[in-house]
Amino acid sequence: MSWTELERFVDDVEAGSALQRALKHCRSRKELILAARRLGYRITRIDLQRAWQEERREQAQAAQG
Repeated sequence: MSWTELERFVDDVEAGSALQRALKHCRSRKELILAARRLGYRITRIDLQRAWQEERREQAQAAQG
C-alpha cells in the first residue's frame, strides 16, 4: 500500500500548476495512475479506491450533522 505516496502526490499537485497541466489529459483512474507513476509517484488503484471511500464517508458524516 502506498497511501503516503498518494498523499504526497495530492499535495504536490495542489501546490504545482505544472503538475496540474501534466495531469489535465487524464480521463480515467487508470490514466491518472499511469501518469502519476511516470512522474515518480508509486500510487495504486487501491489507494484511489480507499481515498474515494474515505471521502464518501466524510461527506456522509458531514450530512448527518
